[in-house]
Amino acid sequence: MSASVPVLDILGIGFGPANLSLAIALRETHPGLEARFLEARPSPDWQPGMLLDGSDIQNHPSRDLVTLRNPRSRFSFLNYLHESGRLLRHLNLPGEFPLRKEYAGYIRWAAGHFLNVVDCGQRAASVGTVEQDGEQLYDVVTETGRRYLSRTLVMAPGRTPYVPHPYDEVHSSRVFHLTRYLPQVAALTADRAPEAVAVIGGSQSAVELALDLSRRFPRTRVVTYTRSHSLRLKDTSPFSEEGYFPEFSAYYHAASPASRRKLDAYMQPTNYSSADGDVLKELYLAMYEQELDGEQRLFVRGNHEATAVSADSRSVTIDFREVHTGEQVRDTVDFAVLATGFRNMGPGAHEELHPPMLAPLAPRLATEPDGRLEVGADYRLLPAVPTDALPPLFLNGLCESSHGIGDAGSFSLLSLRAGVLTESLATALAHRTGVAEPMRCAVELGSASAVPAVAV
Repeated sequence: MSASVPVLDILGIGFGPANLSLAIALRETHPGLEARFLEARPSPDWQPGMLLDGSDIQNHPSRDLVTLRNPRSRFSFLNYLHESGRLLRHLNLPGEFPLRKEYAGYIRWAAGHFLNVVDCGQRAASVGTVEQDGEQLYDVVTETGRRYLSRTLVMAPGRTPYVPHPYDEVHSSRVFHLTRYLPQVAALTADRAPEAVAVIGGSQSAVELALDLSRRFPRTRVVTYTRSHSLRLKDTSPFSEEGYFPEFSAYYHAASPASRRKLDAYMQPTNYSSADGDVLKELYLAMYEQELDGEQRLFVRGNHEATAVSADSRSVTIDFREVHTGEQVRDTVDFAVLATGFRNMGPGAHEELHPPMLAPLAPRLATEPDGRLEVGADYRLLPAVPTDALPPLFLNGLCESSHGIGDAGSFSLLSLRAGVLTESLATALAHRTGVAEPMRCAVELGSASAVPAVAV
């Protein structure tokens, strides 16, 4: 059976922006390597559940799929605008960042050039290894029964949504993570507008969701609940933003576990539990105007932590405790949206020691003292036992705990990371007959230089 399955050089699980950026880098620098990608969804869309009207990407548009690695690539956001006939119109926009809808269009456009190497609707069900003709290979089977063999594996399934306690005990369509926001809201409000909705969390997404709900349902009571004192302004100092430089990733990777935690505490307000000034001002002004009119429907409740949650066919009831006074508060809403983020790698209650898909291989992988996976500077996972002939295995977009805030699921260093991964993959596969020696890539973890441009 094994002989009938072709052996790939590279198999990528997931085809979001991380592995799309890798596919571009491979085509531009190592077109001789045979790569294939598995995507669970019917098409490689980006954040389809969160394409809210008016929301932007909070990221410089040139921190895209390619530009930091290869400014002359045809797959840049700027070239997408040019080929779409919207370049001048876009440059005339009175905003700092691109609309999320437009960036989603850019991702679809770029992915459209690689559909010949992507199998959509193929969710990986099992990941293991097998020996064939004296070579150790990855053996991946999808939920449809398709089988893939590969010399290397790049994992980019995206991070696991974080559903905190006690929301994790409720199995109801009326309590859902923000990743399902648009389709779930459409389904729950098909017959009537909601009377009340709860948004859980203090992030940028929480503020955006509260604003979106108030626009969609002007007569609905929308309450944002957060455990922190209130909603906080994001740290956008240019000095703090240097945490999204490759030099910081190298510094962070070399730091001790204790130093990494200190760096995390400093960098967290640049990305987590905080929001941009424009949406905070919009929300505050809307609340003030409603109060002025005597018809307040938008609320922010800080210092509130959920203690119990229950749901029936029509509503959700949440019991809160005021974290400083101990006051008990109960709220009943039509549904609750969890703007509670994603799991990072680690031993904490809101973390996971490894991506769930790697559970069968986890016992064979080297770990840090606290149990999380040990990740090399080039994003490679190494075997726990040096004599284990584990084929090259890489993580793409899952390494905030080892590489710092620049790997926090954003576009910030995505293209440079793709350059590092491409060179490491080419080096690992250089022994294969017919594969040229890898092009020396100027993109190191501590350098922002770009590789030479390659015609596509």
